[in-house]
Amino acid sequence: MTEAPVRDRPWWRKTLGERASGIFQIRTMSLPREEALRRSPKRFRPPLLFSLCLLLFGVLLGAFAVLHRRALDARFGAVVAGSKAAPFEVQRIRRDLAALDLDERALEQELAARLASLDAQGLEEFHVDCDTKSKKLTFRFGEVVVREAPLELGPARPIVAASGDRVPSAPLTGVFTVRQKMERPSWKPPAWLWVQAGLPVPSPLPSIPGALGRYVIVLSDDVVLHSPPPPDSPLKGARPGSLMAPERDLAAIWKRIGTETRVNVF
Repeated sequence: MTEAPVRDRPWWRKTLGERASGIFQIRTMSLPREEALRRSPKRFRPPLLFSLCLLLFGVLLGAFAVLHRRALDARFGAVVAGSKAAPFEVQRIRRDLAALDLDERALEQELAARLASLDAQGLEEFHVDCDTKSKKLTFRFGEVVVREAPLELGPARPIVAASGDRVPSAPLTGVFTVRQKMERPSWKPPAWLWVQAGLPVPSPLPSIPGALGRYVIVLSDDVVLHSPPPPDSPLKGARPGSLMAPERDLAAIWKRIGTETRVNVF
């Protein structure tokens, strides 16, 4: 049987068709589902697995940050609890660190050096504290201060990037163990040091005995603690990126410093 045209149907047959969806379609004349899907623009929807992985990464990153903070707090609290001079040291460390403008890596080195100094004070051993802020060298046996001396900091060595730009280096901080101690060692000053001193650059560059001073304590490949250089040396003052203390003070503690002596620079 042939179905009558739409215009010849009764009014209720015109509204309610085979694809009618009830009152919603009667009142709004909404499009059928297939036609609506065909007309709607396609929007990118990331896969479900990608969304879950991104959410999991955020949760793990937050958990790691919380655990890292708790580990630092626990370590700091343990040091505070085991130190007899805890109230004074804690206030001083907090005050000094709050006044420093350092990035995360430099701040961790600064905190590690200060905590190492507190640990060494509880042991019956010699160690050296170099306070770069107050420019003071302190030689200790446990908690007892054996000798104090003024400290001079060498200029920071700029880091040359691949593009040729000079990037300022981080401040000298950290925990060092004496590698070697030498008396009047030979040292070959670089060419720029001769230029800086206003002297002609010799060719080839000579190795000058005692150019770093009489007493030299090697802390790392680039960091030394030395006494003042002689007048004929092109080096004037502390070596760049290193430390310098008066000769009489280094002479007084020279015999007590060995290859296992700890030097805390903060």
